[in-house]
Amino acid sequence: MSWRDYFYFSKGERSALIILLCLITIAGIVLVITDSNNAETPEIKPNISQIQQADSSGIICYEDTLVISKPKNVQKEKTQKKETVSERVKRLTSSQPGYTRTEKFTAGTVIELNSADTTTLKKVPGIGSAFANRIVKYRNLLGGFYSVSQLGEVYGIDEEKYNSLAPWFTVDILLIKQLNIHTLPQESLRKHPYINYQQAKAINKLLQQKKKLSGWENLQLLNEFTEHDKARLQHYLSFE
Repeated sequence: MSWRDYFYFSKGERSALIILLCLITIAGIVLVITDSNNAETPEIKPNISQIQQADSSGIICYEDTLVISKPKNVQKEKTQKKETVSERVKRLTSSQPGYTRTEKFTAGTVIELNSADTTTLKKVPGIGSAFANRIVKYRNLLGGFYSVSQLGEVYGIDEEKYNSLAPWFTVDILLIKQLNIHTLPQESLRKHPYINYQQAKAINKLLQQKKKLSGWENLQLLNEFTEHDKARLQHYLSFE
């Protein structure tokens, strides 16, 4: 028997052998792919000391991986005492930035209107920051109040408001700052609440003619000024 007889296969045997080789090849390919996937995702096992350390630090270190875990709270939160409605309102009010509570004057207190600042004015019942600022601003424009009744000229103070505020005030006319009619320019005279543009212009023209005015009698010759104007302006104009 020749050695070739050992390697002789019939047609059916050759077909079976080819199919077997194909199956072996496919199985090998699948095995290779599976091994490569396992190599890319190796199993990571933390040791016990690392897990215990994570309880306090919140960080677990593996061989090639850093894992951050949420640390446990060692201390429990203290039980808060329930607030009453009044306590809550008081706490929220006191925490408001820029909020200050103003104590009001008691009944019977009388304030000098020409020297009171906004802080003092706000202590009067019925006067807040807005009215206090308006009163001071108007007082500065006038040069001072000669009568408490002038409060009624402040913006926002109507008759009812004035009647509630008047008993709290008095005025010292010696604190009024007068305007020297010989030294002030026409523009400055026009800024006074009681002098309009035509009146300031008439005063300036009269000054150019006479150079110096002796008193209110000079202004009475002008049609621009009435007796009512004299009653108001005599407290504010100086002819010295």
